[in-house]
Amino acid sequence: MGVTDPAGPVMDRDEVDRALARLGAEHEAIETSLLALQDHAGRRLLEGAELTGITKERWTTTEASITLLWAYFDAYTDALRAAREIRARRRWSSRDDLVELTELLRGESVTVAGSATATANAPTLHGGSGKLSEQFSLATLVDRMNELYATSLDMVVAADAVWSALPARIDLLAAELQRTRQLAHSVGVRPGEHPAGDDLERITRTLTKLRAEVVSDPLAYWVPAQGSSAPGGGKPDTTVYDREARALEDVRREIDAVLTVRQDAEQRLIKLRDVLSRADRTLAEARTARGEVLAKIAATEVPVVSGPPTVLQEQLATAAEYRRRAQWHRLSPLLESLEQKAEDELLRARESLTAVTAPLAVRAELRGRLDAYKAKVARHGLAEDPFLIERYDAARRMLWSAPCDLRVAEQAVLRYQQAAAELLGTGRVPGPRGPEDRGGQGA
Repeated sequence: MGVTDPAGPVMDRDEVDRALARLGAEHEAIETSLLALQDHAGRRLLEGAELTGITKERWTTTEASITLLWAYFDAYTDALRAAREIRARRRWSSRDDLVELTELLRGESVTVAGSATATANAPTLHGGSGKLSEQFSLATLVDRMNELYATSLDMVVAADAVWSALPARIDLLAAELQRTRQLAHSVGVRPGEHPAGDDLERITRTLTKLRAEVVSDPLAYWVPAQGSSAPGGGKPDTTVYDREARALEDVRREIDAVLTVRQDAEQRLIKLRDVLSRADRTLAEARTARGEVLAKIAATEVPVVSGPPTVLQEQLATAAEYRRRAQWHRLSPLLESLEQKAEDELLRARESLTAVTAPLAVRAELRGRLDAYKAKVARHGLAEDPFLIERYDAARRMLWSAPCDLRVAEQAVLRYQQAAAELLGTGRVPGPRGPEDRGGQGA
């Protein structure tokens, strides 16, 4: 057998021995990898699964690749065995032996004869040409096997990763979903009657569909890692699962709120009645105060006090009926709405009372200011001053008469303050309007 150009110069014995050692180590590593792939749990699952979609397409290609991979390995094994047999003929190989070994170890001397179907179905990037046999050098054959192995393992590992991650998590979530549904039914949260019941039905349908799709087409839920060439680089796509898990958590919180309503309903209803009763009493006080203001204060616009809204009492009665019938899912939102409305009503009643009694507060402030200045005058020994007494009596008559004209009474108080300030030597009148013109003292 002559030496062909691709084989290069004839190898010496040391080169042959080193090449055989290297090829033997590669053979052992490849065999270990192939056996691991053969025993991989993901591959066994793929063989027995009823696949659909992209996983079915890729597994058809991967199965053909694995078949071709074993055919390549067998050819590699035969070529390596033949080379070892030639080298073992004699301790010191002859030139003819070395020429033959050089051709076998470096030339395209390996013929791979295999299934035309397996070869044709292998991915074109793997070199599948559709031929019944192909010629390779041992180095090319190793590269081809490494390529086939990497793509096959990538597919197997990806499918196995999805199967290992998602179905178990879906089953756990489905079990939690079932417990939540039972709890929901116990408090009256059912499909068609409560939004949370409808959500539970939708989550159930989605999880059932998701599990079936994950089992039959796991690669549809696989996200390859960007820029990674390692087999199995990526992670399961849990987008749908995570969304439904969040939705179930929202439903659980709503169910917990309904359960809390069941436990606290009576106390909350009692508190509601108390708040509305306080609002009614405050409005009644405001109406009474309005009559007093109209009688005691002249020339004043007093706001009208409205009565309590009957709709809140009706809703309160409805809430009590829901509690009596154990319709917790209906009572929960009604109580929340009523509690806010009751607080708003109490605030409105208090604001109404404040607005109605404002003139009385102004009169009280003027009375206090007048008496405070009188006490100050007395401390300085001017209590008996006729002019101050006259001004004080004029202001007091206005403030303690009914109806009281607040505008005129305030002017009288300011005139008294001004007169007192002048006698005390301060020259100014403290108060919201400042000092009066002295020309108005005789008014």
